Amino acid sequence: MKLIILDRDGVINYDSAAYIKHPDEWIAIPGSLQAIARLYQAGWTVAVASNQSGLARGYFDTSMLTAIHYKLRKELSQVGGVIDAFFVCPHGPDDHCACRKPLPGLFHDIARRYDISLKDVPAVGDSMRDLRASYTAGCMPWVVQTGNGAKTSKQHDLPPTTRFADDLAMAVDQILSGN
Repeated sequence: MKLIILDRDGVINYDSAAYIKHPDEWIAIPGSLQAIARLYQAGWTVAVASNQSGLARGYFDTSMLTAIHYKLRKELSQVGGVIDAFFVCPHGPDDHCACRKPLPGLFHDIARRYDISLKDVPAVGDSMRDLRASYTAGCMPWVVQTGNGAKTSKQHDLPPTTRFADDLAMAVDQILSGN
């Protein structure tokens, strides 16, 4: 099985400091949906691992999160792509859960779901917490320059195996070409 793990906000869609609370606020980053479609069409399983503390903060509820993901899936299907599963941490930063990135709990859930080792599985994110969680779980972390990625890329304590790409489309180009 060829598996890739993607963060959502800042990688697939534009991020917002005010949170993505409604489907109307969810806007795909140009080229991201086409990149996911290329992965799917090449036989990859695509999973999303996303902190969604807006749930714990009461900014939106699970039905609204489902509606946001429905919009994502609908737009993605129009370009021939599929996301196999969403893995979401619904907790706030003070809840001390095991699933909130930078902890690797969501990644461990993905490994159990697919009964697969995460060794060198590409995981694309835009924040240090994405990179740390994926690296701790054994994945190959990728940082994109979209979302918070430009700021994250300048940090000096990136995981040693971190790969860099301008955006998800470029990361997918490199992953599919074996680079």
